[in-house]
This record gives sequence, C-alpha cells and structure tokens, in this order.
Amino acid sequence: MEVTLSRRPAVDLRFSAPPSKSYTHRALIAAALAAGESRVTRPLDADDTRLTAGALQRLGVPVDWRDGGIAVTGCGGRLPPGDPVTLDLGNSGTSLRLLTSVALLSPRPVVLTGNARMLERPLEPLAEALCALGGRVTSLGRVGYPPIRVEGRLQGGAAVVDGSMSSQFISSILMAAPFAEEDVELSIPDVPASRSYLDVTADVMQAFGVWIERDGYTRFRVRSGSTYLGREYAVEGDYSSASYFFAVAAVCGGRVTVDTLNPASAQGDRRFLEALSRMGCRVTAGDGSVTVERSGDLRGITIDMSTAPDTVQTLAAVAAVAASPTTITGIGHLKYKESDRVGVTAETLRRMGAGVTVGSDRMTIEPAPLRGVTVDPQDDHRTAMAFAVLGLGFGGVTITDPACVSKSFPGFWDALREAGLL
Repeated sequence: MEVTLSRRPAVDLRFSAPPSKSYTHRALIAAALAAGESRVTRPLDADDTRLTAGALQRLGVPVDWRDGGIAVTGCGGRLPPGDPVTLDLGNSGTSLRLLTSVALLSPRPVVLTGNARMLERPLEPLAEALCALGGRVTSLGRVGYPPIRVEGRLQGGAAVVDGSMSSQFISSILMAAPFAEEDVELSIPDVPASRSYLDVTADVMQAFGVWIERDGYTRFRVRSGSTYLGREYAVEGDYSSASYFFAVAAVCGGRVTVDTLNPASAQGDRRFLEALSRMGCRVTAGDGSVTVERSGDLRGITIDMSTAPDTVQTLAAVAAVAASPTTITGIGHLKYKESDRVGVTAETLRRMGAGVTVGSDRMTIEPAPLRGVTVDPQDDHRTAMAFAVLGLGFGGVTITDPACVSKSFPGFWDALREAGLL
C-alpha cells in the first residue's frame, strides 16, 4: 500500500490534535505505580502506548482500555511476584527506557527487548546509573544495548546520568524513584538531549502527587517514601502531532487551526510554532487552540531545536520551500531514534532537489525547485508524516508503508482525507 500526495494550495482547515504520546506513556506508568485506582481519560491509543500498557499488564498491573479511557489498578509501587518475564517493546524507545527502571520494582527478573532497530539504540548510560542505585542490569547481546535483563532492587542513593543521547534515561529513573529504599539524587553532567521532556515527566509526577526537587536540568532529587495517588487524569493534546497540521499552512499557504492544545504546555515541541513565526507565519493562540497562517514567502532561519526533537523533520520540510537557507542545530541525538532521522531527512531532501549540508549537530537546507519522489520512511512514523506534508506543497510525493504512522498517530491519513487533502 502507498499514499501519493498532490499539490493543495491555499488551505483553510481545522483539525483536532491527537492526545500526547509522551503524557500518555508517563500517565500509564504513574497510574500503575500509584496507590489506588486511576482513570486516564483521552489517552493516545497508538502502537507505542499499547506496548507500554501491555508491558505493565505483563508485570502484573491490571490495565483496562474501555469507554475511550484506561482504567488502571495501581500496585502502590510493589509489583507482584511471578515467573521471570520478557517484555518485547518493538521499536518503542520510550516504552523500553521508561520501563527499565520500573522493572527494578519487580521481585522477579525482567528481560526487556525489541525489534532489530531497538537493538541498535544505546542504553548504557541508563544501565550504569541503575547499577549505581542498587540494580543489576545485564546486556544479553551487544554490551550497552538491548536486550537486557534487569534484577535486584532500587536501593537509591546518588548517581550520575549521561542524558546527552536521551533525556528518557533520566525520566526513567525519576518515575521509579519514589519507591527506592533511600532518596534518589541524580547529577547530570551535560545538558540533556530533549530536556523539555523532563518537564513533562515532572508535570505528570506532580499531578499524581510526587514532587521533584531540582536545580534546572543539572540535579534532581526524589524523596524515598513518596507515593503516587490514584486519580482521574486527562491527557492533553500533542504538539508533535499537531506540527504536521501547522506545517500544512506553512507549506501550502493559507490558514490551519488546531484544537485541543494547551497553549501553556510543558511540551518542548511548542517551539515549532516559534520557528514558523520567525519564518514569516502568523501564529495566534486561543482558548485551547492555535492558528497558523501564511500569506507571503517563507524566510530561512537559524534555530536550535534541541528541546523540540520530534518536529525537526517537519521543520526541515517547511525549510525546503522557504526563500532562503535554514540551519537547524541541536540535532545530533536524532540518529538514535526509530531511524537515523538526520541522515534519512538529508538524503530524501537531496533526492527532491534541495541542497543539504549536515554537520555533527546541525543541518542546513538550501531551497531549490523540488521534484516528486517515492519516500521509504524506514518504519519511522515521523519521516512518513513530515514528507507527506511537504508533498502537499508541490505534489508527486509517494509514501510507502504509510501504516507506520500507527506508532504515534493512527488517524493521520484519515485526518488528511477528511480535510480533503487526500
């Protein structure tokens, strides 16, 4: 199956943002470890969040998807005993990383693994930190990569965490930290990648009753004996997924409004809107909605997107139709994602006719007349959606394996179809 995009100029559209994937993952974990019952309302129902929910069930936590929400019976930080268990988390890096620390709360050995690409995604900084906190993390294949076996217990204490590849290493420990035997204090030697996601983690933990003491992004402390409390929790809209709709306005011209967004969200991918504004779009926020309009030419910019990693490819697509070059920095860690997103994006834009220069932590896009191509997203949902949007700007772009968007946004193609874009 393939999807081919045709040119769609001058749009005037309205969409609803799907629920946040990042918030849904974290809410599921907090609810699973909480004391009492929780209901997660308006969760994202996608491949990745289903993997997290399924893994929690395998660890002995009742998780029931029903009536548009998720009912979770929390274990109070005490996962039930049982036989050794293996959690196959596909290509959901968020699921595997966040659940690695949760596995230390289980009295039985837990093996965490995934698909072929997952086995290429580094995990050593998290494993080293957990060992410093009392756990035992053993690589079952290549050292420092999944599959891993987690056993022992989360004693607590102090640890240094290298978050330069992923802030999820830090978030993972923080989410399990309330149930350590001692306080947990994490020192972060370098600026963590995608650091805004640590704010999302703190936001969810606080919503479930646990506070993090912190000094910016360099030190975090969680008190032993803190407890998540069961509650009803509504998941906010996702700025990463909304970026594709905003990019339609920027690439095609016209106006797009996206509903069900929190204008004051902790999500770092809100920075995408700042990028569009600097490029010449008009951005306005209403009560739970954001509108992007573009009538004139787009201008190139230089911008650090280290706090908004999931919108880098979308921004690169917009940059390809601007009137001048754009340089995107803070992107070195994207090679550790579902695919090497920097390499895939650069190679695809070059095939389309754009000039692209890549450095260790930056990419410069030189706009040029574009031609349609066939894009193999390499099982990466964000590649498929970013280049689909670019295809709407000039046509002739075919996306193979369009179903890969089910990882984060199963309704993406339906949303475009209902808007008359397909």
